[in-house]
Parts: sequence; C-alpha cells; structure tokens
Amino acid sequence: MTAPTPGTDGPSIRPRTAQHYSVAPVLDTPEGYVAPGMPGVPVTGYDPGTPTPHRRKPRRRTGLALLLAPLAALLAGLAYGCAPLRAADSLGWLTIAQAGLVSLPLGLLGGRNRLLPPLGALLSAGALLLGQLIQQLRLVHADTTTPRTLLQHTLTSWRADLRPLDLAFYAIALTGGFLLTRRTATRT
Repeated sequence: MTAPTPGTDGPSIRPRTAQHYSVAPVLDTPEGYVAPGMPGVPVTGYDPGTPTPHRRKPRRRTGLALLLAPLAALLAGLAYGCAPLRAADSLGWLTIAQAGLVSLPLGLLGGRNRLLPPLGALLSAGALLLGQLIQQLRLVHADTTTPRTLLQHTLTSWRADLRPLDLAFYAIALTGGFLLTRRTATRT
C-alpha cells in the first residue's frame, strides 16, 4: 500500500520535507498586492496639510571661531616654545597637537565654511614657526643685551638650525591643520 499523494485524496499524513526552488515560490498573495516600498504602494500616514517640524540648524559662529583660532595658535606656539630645551629634537611631532588645538575652534564653531580649513593649515604652521622662534630666543637670550640684536640673532640662529626634518614637520602642520579643521566641522 502506498501513501496518498497530496491533492488526490486529501492532505498527506507525512511531514513536509524541505523543498528547494531555483526561483522563490509564489506566496498566497491577494490580487493587486504590491510589496511595501515598491512603486505603486499607497502612502499611509501622510497628510500634506500638516506642516513638518523644521530641524534647527546649528548656529554658525564664524566670527568667534576666527577670534579663537589665532589665540589657540598663539597658545600652542608658546607651549611648544617653552618646552624643556633638552627635548627640542623630539618636539617636532607635537605639531599634530598644535594642529588639533588650532582646528577645534575653527571646525566646531565655524562649521563647514570652505575658507576655514586653509586658515587652519596656515595657523598650525604659524604656531610651529612661533614655537621654534621662541625656542631659539631662549637659547640666544643669554648672549645678547639689546632687543634689536636679540631679534637678529634669533632669526639667524633659527635659519642656521633648520633641518630637512623641519620641512616634514611643517608639512605635517599644514596637512594636519587642514584635515583636522575639515573633520571637526559640524555636519548639517
């Protein structure tokens, strides 16, 4: 005796086994059914008469950013220049911290203005230059007495002390200032 096949004498008593299809089987869907998200689906819950709530745009304080960024560059240059002189060779890598300190007010307060990342790059390089000049000033200060000769000796000793690695640090300051300013800008 054989078991009845489905559909001839009624449903089979055997449990259904897994069936493999090369194409998904057609489900029992009502006539005219369209899946959600597909074209032709009626939109529910939308009333064009009700206004949508407006998202508040963050306020742009570009003026405050332009005021705080040079102050941050001055502070970063002073911190770099007043570091212990025995650590002067390893201080170049602090240009990343200087770039971050300058880029925070520009990016967070200024927003996504296209002029702010180049300004952040220039201010970061200026902070590095100021820090190096302050270091040279501290070295030369003991030898000179008048302010004019102090400035001349500081600049000549800074030029004499420049190395190719310093150019790499300036490149790091420029790119770091640009990229960090652009990345800290608030997204709208």
